[in-house]
Amino acid sequence: MSYDQIEVPDSGEKITLADEETGELNVPDTPIIPIIHGDGIGTDVGPAAQKVLDAAAEATGRSVEWMRVYAGESAREKYGENLPDDTVNAIRDHRVAIKGPLTTPVGAGYRSLNVALRQKLDLYANVRPTYHIDGVPSPVKNPEEMDMITFRENTEDVYAGIEWEAGTDEVEQVKAFVEDEMGYDEMMHDGPIGIGIKPITEFGTKRLVREAIDYALENDRDTVTLVHKGNIMKFTEGAFRDWGYEVAEEEYGADVITEDELWEEHDGEAPEGTLVVNDRIADNMLQQLLTRTDEYEVIATMNLNGDYMSDAAGAQIGGLGIAPGANFGEGLCLAEPVHGSAPKYAGQDKVNPTAMILSGREMFEYMGWKDAGQLIRDAVEKTISAGDVTYDLERQIEGGNKLATSEFAEAVVENIHDLA
Repeated sequence: MSYDQIEVPDSGEKITLADEETGELNVPDTPIIPIIHGDGIGTDVGPAAQKVLDAAAEATGRSVEWMRVYAGESAREKYGENLPDDTVNAIRDHRVAIKGPLTTPVGAGYRSLNVALRQKLDLYANVRPTYHIDGVPSPVKNPEEMDMITFRENTEDVYAGIEWEAGTDEVEQVKAFVEDEMGYDEMMHDGPIGIGIKPITEFGTKRLVREAIDYALENDRDTVTLVHKGNIMKFTEGAFRDWGYEVAEEEYGADVITEDELWEEHDGEAPEGTLVVNDRIADNMLQQLLTRTDEYEVIATMNLNGDYMSDAAGAQIGGLGIAPGANFGEGLCLAEPVHGSAPKYAGQDKVNPTAMILSGREMFEYMGWKDAGQLIRDAVEKTISAGDVTYDLERQIEGGNKLATSEFAEAVVENIHDLA
């Protein structure tokens, strides 16, 4: 496929879909991978991550042909718009991509460029692994107990919600409908009121929970936890819980049991090789992340809960500067760090690129390059454990060696060569 202003590498091959039903990919040893460096510090962390990913690919007998695509500021310079069709089509065509942070300018037409990309590509699962890298300072005593991955629904809940502003004709129409047509006025205090609605569907819930369960089974995890506020929002978040259990009970046979079955039929001891699906109320879950950290492995939840949960979990392992992420669709992956664009540090070659590097690790694992992914994690850990870190960690580590963004990437590359 040709594009308006994207240069397709002369060498390399496309990643293609091997099985439409399962989303399995055909991944060549020299894939073409689109990359958006991003806004703000993306111009620093994007190239740094590329160096590390190139080294890991090469060390495992492969290579990546990078294809620059554009969104945000870089797209405005080339196309005069924030999210050109070229970019969306290129990622869809090539199946696997990585991006840095994007800033949505005021008046851009999107609530968020990141959200727009996810919705246009139907990347329905925002996947955020949370694990501690040895040597990273943490506010908790035992950060190594955190080894969890959150599957956050990406297309519904507040991402697809509608709000009406206080004082507008629209909010008065909605208020009148709720009071007069539906006969419900318990929430309506006198004075200005803002109203919002959020959708939760059976379809959206079930495909997210399947993704979480499939991941848990493929990666030898013991539990999947459905996180919700269904005790209050019974027909949205409560429905998410119920539909999640339906997936587990109706589609996975003896491979998956519920927590009720665990205690009623197995006296609390899961049969070997069996995955347990349970559920927790969202506010209680935020507490248990601290008090029972090691009991949770895979989380499946809605959009807003997932944002809270993954950021709270990220704080326990040292913050968003090292927190990776990715978005999964049907045979599609767009990896991205959790952190924002931090424009005041742009171009200073000082910020921590670890989150984007580890997001690249998630991309490689999605491609089936788990050996390269493990090599990246080991090299990052070796670098940080030696005290070779960027300014954000150096100021917290006694005797740390402060490195620029590019120098940190070079140190990780050297450790990849040593470990390979």
